[in-house]
Amino acid sequence: MGVLSGNPANEPMHYGEVFSAWSFLSGAKGMVAGYQTKLNHAGDEDLRKLLQEAIDASNQEMKQIETLLKENGIGLPPTPPERPHARLEDIPAGARFMDQEIAAALSASIAAGLVTCSQIMGQSIREDIAMMFGQFHTQKATLGAKVLRLNKEKGWLIPPPLHHSHSEDC
Repeated sequence: MGVLSGNPANEPMHYGEVFSAWSFLSGAKGMVAGYQTKLNHAGDEDLRKLLQEAIDASNQEMKQIETLLKENGIGLPPTPPERPHARLEDIPAGARFMDQEIAAALSASIAAGLVTCSQIMGQSIREDIAMMFGQFHTQKATLGAKVLRLNKEKGWLIPPPLHHSHSEDC
C-alpha cells in the first residue's frame, strides 16, 4: 500500500495543488465582482440570467475551495466587496458595456476557466481535488454552451473567417 493510497481527504495537498486552488479561488472572487458589475450593465434578460448563473456557480465553487483550503490550514485570499446594484438607466450610455461585449467577456472567462480546471485536474494527485475541478469543468462547459447558443441567437457572435471546403476544386 502506497503512501498516498488512503482516503484522499486525509492526504496532504502538494504545493501545486495548494497554489492552484488558492489562485483559482482568488480569480473566482474577482470574476464574481466583474460579473456583478456587468449585471448592472446588461439589458438583455437572457444575458442577465446567464450572468446570474455564472455568479451562482462561482459562489458554489468558492465555498468548496474555501472548505478545502481551511481543512488544510491554508489562508484564504481577500474577497472584493459586493458590487452594489445599479439601474441600467442610471449608467450613461457612453459608459455602459454593451450586451454583446458582456457576452463575449463571459465566453472568454468561461473558456479560461475550462483551461484552468483542466490544468488543476492534470496536476492533482489527490483524487478528491481532481474530481472537484472535474465537476467545475463540466459545469463551466455546460454554461459555455448556453452562452454560445445565446450569442448565436442574438446575432452577437462574430465568427473568424470561415473555411468552406470545395472538394471538386482539389
